[in-house]
Amino acid sequence: MTLTSSPEIDLGVREYDQLIDGTWTSARSGATFDSLNPLDGSVFARVPASSRTDMADAVAAADRAQPKWSAMSPSAKQALFLRAAELLEQRSQAVVQALATETGAGFGFAMYQMTWSAQLLRLAAGWVFESKGKILTTDHPHTMQFAERKPLGVVASFSPWNGANLLAWRAVVAPLAAGNTVVLKPSEEAPVTGGVLIAQVLHDAGFPAGVINVVTHAAADAAAVSEEFYENPAVRCLYFTGSAATAKIIAARAGAALKRTVLELGGYNHMMVLDDADLDHAAKLAAFSSFFHQGQTCMSARRILVQRSVYDEFLAKFSAVARSMPMGDPSEPDTIFGPLINDRAAGAVRARIDDAVNAGARIFSGGVNDGRMFEPTIIVDAPDENDLSCEETFGPVVVVRPIDDDDEGVELANASRYGLSFSVVTGDTSRGMAVASQINSGAVHVNGPTIDDEPHLPNGGTKESGWGRSGPDALNDFSELRWMSVELGTRHLPF
Repeated sequence: MTLTSSPEIDLGVREYDQLIDGTWTSARSGATFDSLNPLDGSVFARVPASSRTDMADAVAAADRAQPKWSAMSPSAKQALFLRAAELLEQRSQAVVQALATETGAGFGFAMYQMTWSAQLLRLAAGWVFESKGKILTTDHPHTMQFAERKPLGVVASFSPWNGANLLAWRAVVAPLAAGNTVVLKPSEEAPVTGGVLIAQVLHDAGFPAGVINVVTHAAADAAAVSEEFYENPAVRCLYFTGSAATAKIIAARAGAALKRTVLELGGYNHMMVLDDADLDHAAKLAAFSSFFHQGQTCMSARRILVQRSVYDEFLAKFSAVARSMPMGDPSEPDTIFGPLINDRAAGAVRARIDDAVNAGARIFSGGVNDGRMFEPTIIVDAPDENDLSCEETFGPVVVVRPIDDDDEGVELANASRYGLSFSVVTGDTSRGMAVASQINSGAVHVNGPTIDDEPHLPNGGTKESGWGRSGPDALNDFSELRWMSVELGTRHLPF
């Protein structure tokens, strides 16, 4: 079933198939599972609950399709990517509604995902024409040396539930543009918006059978289904977006089989507010960075370091902004703050806050939840060694800590095991740049939020926030360099 752009569309309980080798199909066993609405736990959609056998079918289809896809002309590929962008935009209203209902994404975030993803597809239409090699110098006369970029083969992509549509497109588009075929395994929390809808758009745009395959599975089957990625020799790269803990398992399994990995992981992201900052603006930046999409993004600010002389004033302004954020049903256009993805997530946030309070921390603002609806929460006086001060808590809670000077802030930020995004807010750009230059992070923003992304930019992390980059730089991650030489004469040999 395809989501259209009809304004009267009814997104009640719908049944979807998965895409394998260009055919919409159920799981071989016929089993299904339900994708739930995080707002009230109602059933949003029913999708195939696949097994490893289904995944093997998808990998085989991708392997068969890859040589022909790689050999397809750039012009033909470009037309497909551009058509996919058009179709996505035509269906944007329905996809936005689906994102609200399946993942709790507010209207603004869902529309951002649509705009970002359509732009990515149009950028990829140009990437297929980019140079795929270079001529090399050589000491040998009458010899030409080349370096040529070749696709890896089959890329197995894991897409998450947060930013489900955007991150699924990111997991698919660059590998395809580099000449690979893709098997996409979406999170069981977002099988439709993070998987099936991507397959629908690419299938309807005319991408050949087997080039894109999407396999959905129930939570209990995730590990078994993933085994096919590790053990099937046709899979040459695993692209994972998610937690560092899961990534370590994937990287170990892939490494044992000498398969490449590209890992986009979480981060314990810091924001620094210096004593010369515009505190009204800093408070808004902090609220956006900390509480956007209920704090369920990898780039969310987890700890805000504020110079002591402006600490109290900043806290007052920050908490006022946090309390003003409209909470409710994410399908309503004016809602800024919706539910967490499930009860387990809400319980984890609750446990982290309670643990911090037991260790001496204090709830400055928020801290109350009604099931999955969790108030934006500001924590102060949290010990540096407490989990809330050093480990990612995937929800609307942020620690605010005073610092004495810029150097202390830099030291605290760099002490993290993670390095995804960092922000410094200051009235002196030169001072901000001096701080930014010392930070070990994949992205550093001066007077901007920790959450920022455009499809052409090299987003990615350092340390335990992963490796690999998005944008055109990702084409290198999904290809390998082959050296070629051509003798134009007779090579002199030593015998």
